[in-house]
Amino acid sequence: MSGVTEGADAAASGAGATIGPVPADAASERAEAAAPDAASSPTSTTARADAVELGAPDATELGAPPTAGAAASGTVWLVGAGPGDAGLLTLRGLRALESADVIVADRLGARGVLDGLAADGVHLTAEVIDVGKLPGHHAVPQDAINALLVREAQSGRTVVRLKGGDPYVFGRGGEELFACQEAGIDVRVVPGVTSAVSVPALAGIPLTHRGVATSFTVATAHDQLLPLGGGRDHTVVLLMGVGTLAHSALTLARGERGGDCPVAIVEDGFGARQRVTVGTLATIAAQAAERGVRSPAVVVVGDVVRLSPYAPAALASLDLTFDPLAVPRKAPSL
Repeated sequence: MSGVTEGADAAASGAGATIGPVPADAASERAEAAAPDAASSPTSTTARADAVELGAPDATELGAPPTAGAAASGTVWLVGAGPGDAGLLTLRGLRALESADVIVADRLGARGVLDGLAADGVHLTAEVIDVGKLPGHHAVPQDAINALLVREAQSGRTVVRLKGGDPYVFGRGGEELFACQEAGIDVRVVPGVTSAVSVPALAGIPLTHRGVATSFTVATAHDQLLPLGGGRDHTVVLLMGVGTLAHSALTLARGERGGDCPVAIVEDGFGARQRVTVGTLATIAAQAAERGVRSPAVVVVGDVVRLSPYAPAALASLDLTFDPLAVPRKAPSL
C-alpha cells in the first residue's frame, strides 16, 4: 500500500482510517511525546540466531515430548500460520507444509497463508482439508478435528494442522496435541506469530512502551473481564471481541481505567479490508456501530493507543476527569 486512505467519517473525525504504512513523522512525534529521552534507555541487546537443521527435528526440540509407539504411524505438525500474511509464516512452518501429505487448515490466518504462498509461486502437493470456523458456527466440531488428525496420521501420512496465529494462543492447540498423544501419534509444534501482537503493531500500537505501559493481558471477550485489574498502563488485548464490544467497554470502564481510556479496533489485520477505529471506552461501541465494524478484529485498550499515528489529535487532550457512569456529564467528542 502506498499510503493511508481516510474514510469519509474518518476524515471528519480523525477516528478511523484504512491501515497503510505508518507515517514516519507522525510516529516519531508521538514517540518523542510519550517517552523520555532515548539516550537514557537501556542498552539494546542483539540476538544471535544459530543455524538449525529444518528437515525433521526431534519432537523434543520443538517443545513436544516424543510419544512412545509413534514410529509405526505418521506425524502431526501443529503449525502456527500467523495472522494471514505468508511473509510472517516461519521458515520451519514452510518446510513442514512442503513435506506434508495432508494440510488441515483453519479459516482465519491459515487460508490467507496458503493463498499467499500460491500467489508467490510456492507449489504445495498436499491435500488440503478445510475445517474453518465462523463466529457462532463450527462446521467441523473440535472433537471431529482431533479424530481427523489421528486417523490421517494412523494411516501413515504426514499431517500439518495449520492454525491461524499461534497454536497455543486461543487456538485449542493443546487439545489437539493431547488427543494425538493419547493415540500414540508423534506431534511436533511450530510456533506462529499471534494476531494479538502483530495486528496492533500493524496500526503502530506497541503493547508495552517505556513510560506508558509495562504489561499486557490477552483475553477473549467471552472471558470474565472483571478480574482484569490495573489501569491504563496495563494494556488489554481482546480477541473475538466485536460481538460483545459494548459490554466489554462498559465492564473495563467501571474499573481503574475509566471511560476516557483510549481504545483501538483493528479490523482484518493483514487482510484486504484492514482498517483501524480509535476512540475511548465511553465512545467506542457507538463508533463501531456507526462504522459497521466487523470480525475479525483485535481490540486494544490502554494508553499505548495514543502512540498510534491513527489516533486523532483530540485523544491527547481528553478531559481525564470524565466518568461515563456519572450523569449528566457529556462525553468528549472525537
